[in-house]
Amino acid sequence: MKHNIFARHPKNLTIDWAQRVVNLNYPGITVLNISTVSVDVGTTTRIRVLVELDKPEILPQRWFIKLPSLAWRARLITALPRLLHTEVRFYNELASTIPINVPDFIAAQSKFGAGATLVLSDIAESGASPGMPSDALTDIEASDVIKQLAKLHAHFWNKVHSNQTYHWLAGPVRQLEDHLGTALSVPLMKRGLNLAGELVPSTLHAPAIHYARNRRKVMRFLSGSPKTLIHHDCHPGNLFWNKSKPGLLDWQLIRIGEGISDISYFLSMAVKPEIRRLHEGNLLTLYKNELINNGVPSSEVIDMQQRYRAHLIYPFEAMIVTLAVGGMMNLEHNRELLRRAIEAIEDHDVFSAIPM
Repeated sequence: MKHNIFARHPKNLTIDWAQRVVNLNYPGITVLNISTVSVDVGTTTRIRVLVELDKPEILPQRWFIKLPSLAWRARLITALPRLLHTEVRFYNELASTIPINVPDFIAAQSKFGAGATLVLSDIAESGASPGMPSDALTDIEASDVIKQLAKLHAHFWNKVHSNQTYHWLAGPVRQLEDHLGTALSVPLMKRGLNLAGELVPSTLHAPAIHYARNRRKVMRFLSGSPKTLIHHDCHPGNLFWNKSKPGLLDWQLIRIGEGISDISYFLSMAVKPEIRRLHEGNLLTLYKNELINNGVPSSEVIDMQQRYRAHLIYPFEAMIVTLAVGGMMNLEHNRELLRRAIEAIEDHDVFSAIPM
């Protein structure tokens, strides 16, 4: 590989490494210095650096870099389904076609056995600010995100399943992730419930474990049509805000699926339960209307309520698994998002809405 930019540790981010990054897409620019601003370890290792360049008007000087996680459990759970590799491919192949705000791309590489490295412009470069996982959005902010998700989903509505460009999103790597999730579902559910303690009502333990034992059947049920491109991880920590306009970060779970699944995940995670209860119906209506306004036939958005209800199982499972694995999210944030997911599960009697 002519310009190898793979790195495994923040200490590998040297001037020589930064110069190789620049040479990939911006030859002729010289790196003068690089300094680390922050390091955060979760599902990936995330590093913010300041890069001094001889031509700062051409390339951002604040970079955001993602490497494989330094936390061994998180690295194990993300390495087999190659989640960071997925995000690298997203930025190399799809990001320029996404109709909503995403971070500016600088360079990325991935290779099986060698790892994956993603370099983006730090969103702070343009004055944007990232969300935190346990942020609680207002109904107005939630409306703004719903509009962006509708625009994303409408743009790819019924175009991804038959187009070869997107087949990798449902290919062997994604199938491995689904098989791995099913194989580990019961032990992770039991461990997560145990660690959650009294946070998860005892009345939910048996149906949660029953769901885990029947996960493959439920996933087939949730893989309905019409299909579109979905983010699949729309919690507040994966949002950023630029002049009150939301954008989406962290595309490593991107896949082909039902658009309403993103809405279920987002509304159960991003607003406090009392706000969700007050505005849930209006926000679902907003999503339907925005899909139609963006070109989706009205005949294809008539069964949203029941699908919304069924897809609420995933944010609950995601937060239980995050808790079980450990090291993937700040514990306080994890428990708060799980609390919100539990209330959505109870409000909608979700376990009776899915085949088990």
